[in-house]
Amino acid sequence: MHGVDTILNILGSVTLLLWGVRMVRTGLTRAFGATLRRAIGACSRNRFTAFVGGLGLTGLLQSSTATALLLASFAGRGLISLPIALAVMLGANVGTTLTSQVLSFDLGWLSPFLIAAGVIAFMTIASDKPHHLGRVGIGLGLMLLSLKLLTGAIEPLRTSPSFVAALAGMQDEYVIAAVLATVATWFIHSSLSAVLLIMSFASSGIISPALALAMVVGANVGGALAPYMDQSSTDIDARRVPLANLISRLVIGVAFLFVLVPTVHWLSLLEPAPARIAVNFHSLFSLVAAVVFLPLIDPVANLCRRLLPARPVADDPGKPRHLDPNVLDTPAEALGCALRETLALGDRVADMLRQSIDVFEHSDPKAVRAIEHADNAVDRLYEAIKLYLIQTSRTDLGEEEGRRYVEILTFTTNLEHIGDIIDKNLMELAAKKIKNRYAFSAEGLGELKAFHARVSENLRLALNVFTTRDIALARRLVAEKAAIREAEAKAGDSHFARLREGRPESIETSSIHMDVIRDLKRINGHLTSVAYPILEAAGELADTRLKAAQPLRDVPAGS
Repeated sequence: MHGVDTILNILGSVTLLLWGVRMVRTGLTRAFGATLRRAIGACSRNRFTAFVGGLGLTGLLQSSTATALLLASFAGRGLISLPIALAVMLGANVGTTLTSQVLSFDLGWLSPFLIAAGVIAFMTIASDKPHHLGRVGIGLGLMLLSLKLLTGAIEPLRTSPSFVAALAGMQDEYVIAAVLATVATWFIHSSLSAVLLIMSFASSGIISPALALAMVVGANVGGALAPYMDQSSTDIDARRVPLANLISRLVIGVAFLFVLVPTVHWLSLLEPAPARIAVNFHSLFSLVAAVVFLPLIDPVANLCRRLLPARPVADDPGKPRHLDPNVLDTPAEALGCALRETLALGDRVADMLRQSIDVFEHSDPKAVRAIEHADNAVDRLYEAIKLYLIQTSRTDLGEEEGRRYVEILTFTTNLEHIGDIIDKNLMELAAKKIKNRYAFSAEGLGELKAFHARVSENLRLALNVFTTRDIALARRLVAEKAAIREAEAKAGDSHFARLREGRPESIETSSIHMDVIRDLKRINGHLTSVAYPILEAAGELADTRLKAAQPLRDVPAGS
């Protein structure tokens, strides 16, 4: 049981460290996410400013993995070139060592203060930035606390015969140690946490300084491997950034494996403590990588283009273009991405609606199949937006963000329903007309086209209402609902008048004609719903559409 307690204590300490790192990263991202992204753009003028920008960014975020994923997203969208992205990553790798340098000192006494201050700010201050900075304070406090707990948790390992024997067999197997550290760091997705754990092992005398350096090499390679694996399913341009970073770390890591013992000697002259040797080597590793590869960012970028050549792919209309997974920790930005994708979804539904009237006019069966395929793409895009919104909702949403989240989810659902009406209802009616070779009367087709044009205009208006949340536009959209009812009644009267005249084409297409009007009206009802939350929030809606009941007159008794 003693061994089980030791393992559980180490596991708990490491997971607490990982959680602290995550809280710091998410807190800073939510407080300054947009500012940090603009800073990257501003620092991307040349390789040296990019290096400094990456150093400062990761010094704040405490995660080169987060920076690599962010840069991959930028590169995938063409917002940053591959050589400049590599320069930012070289700075990011140096930046993440700054935190390990600070945390290598005994700062455990700060932990209670940081946690207390963070919790007070997080729970009592409603404004966003102090609220998220409170999260940062809690995260830093938990990191310091976890290191203190980890030091006590690994103490029994010094006297554990089995653990000492396992390490004794690996003392000179530096390659094996580096590989194991690479796998472990990839698994926990944090080279900072891995280096701090290695530092704790070294300070307790569990591992030799040379073995600690070999494991730090693995931690650096594993820290670059994690974002590359995470981007395995993304665009080629996005994958090249973490690949370039992985190449630079791998080359420097292999080179250092041949000179570990002399490196221990040189570093011990600076600071002889085993923990400080490990941490200083972590900084030295990233500095050497920066010195070697900063002049070589263009050749490395060309190598990555050769290793991951661009391949032509067919455009998938159901593939989202704006749902950036790297901003999910910043709800305002994530909701902005979802809004842009919803507008793209609205454009696809508008194309389907526009094409639908052409099918009825020209009786083109190929157009029916094209609309069916378009609806499949709309369904996939809707699912992507919905899942993205669900992921966004897992973070803390403010009141306004929560309201916008509901509006986006509701509107995308209504757009998907409109696509289904066009595909499952209107196209079924069109197929019936084509199969039976029916033809509308000239007046009937004109009425359908006019009614369709009005609904199409309302779709454009609904997209504007959704984007701007303008009250005047929302009132106009709701007013169109009554106008559509009147247009429906007028179209019905005209159609029945033609039936009474006995026109053959009106008689054979009667059910199709009225069903098309009905389905277009249903589409308009889904569009109008986007205006109601806006008008309700502005106090512009009445409680009921019913007229006030007239009071009953008194009736004489016995009458």
